[in-house]
Amino acid sequence: MPVITETIDISRKPAEVFSYVTEPTHLPEWQESAVSVRKIGDTPMAVGSKVAVTRRIGRREFTSVMQVIEWEPPRHWHVHGIDGPVRGDVQGTVEPLDDGEHCRLTLSLDFEGHGVGKALVPLVVRPQAKREMPRDELTLKSILESGATD
Repeated sequence: MPVITETIDISRKPAEVFSYVTEPTHLPEWQESAVSVRKIGDTPMAVGSKVAVTRRIGRREFTSVMQVIEWEPPRHWHVHGIDGPVRGDVQGTVEPLDDGEHCRLTLSLDFEGHGVGKALVPLVVRPQAKREMPRDELTLKSILESGATD
């Protein structure tokens, strides 16, 4: 199945968008399905960093550990699920626009199902993510452009 990709332009500097969107504890603020996030360890985000993300999928909650596999501030990151029934693979790119005064955020999402997740991914997870991602990006844009992160 194809990767789900959404793009949105945001009237904030790329470094500000990157900083906010890659801080895992912000996920529940702008992602509908994110219930909670816990960093594993006290170090700043970098390749090898891990976070435990609990998401509501359908009527249930599932926790998955995500690990950073690429980290190139303020332009690109890539995290991959390493456990749980549904393992997300998320890549984000922040492109500067207007001499760096604004930016374009592109998020790409794919999934692997393990155990019960093999049935959940095509029937529940992928359709839910496809509906949710555009709303999530609009929420993110609203938060960032309102200055609520300052």
